[in-house]
Amino acid sequence: METETPLKLDDAVELNPTHHFRWEEPQRAHVLLYPEGIVKLNETAAAIIEAAAGAPSIGDAVAVLVARYQHDDLEPKIIAFLEDARAKGWIRVKS
Repeated sequence: METETPLKLDDAVELNPTHHFRWEEPQRAHVLLYPEGIVKLNETAAAIIEAAAGAPSIGDAVAVLVARYQHDDLEPKIIAFLEDARAKGWIRVKS
């Protein structure tokens, strides 16, 4: 099985077209809806997905999140989360 190239700061990511990211009032949380179900996201996961999917690059999303949360050591944690999200099919690298 071929492994995907690790994500880089200059990569741009987007939501998988079959997934929808939104706030669900009954859940009182952001969720990812997809044909097979729903994933309830915690506040951190939602912030990363929202920033990364809306930014020109992962590096830009990291900069936004570092400024928002005032932590300089977020980059490896954000990349790790995005790698997991990609492995689960939630996001993909824009081509």
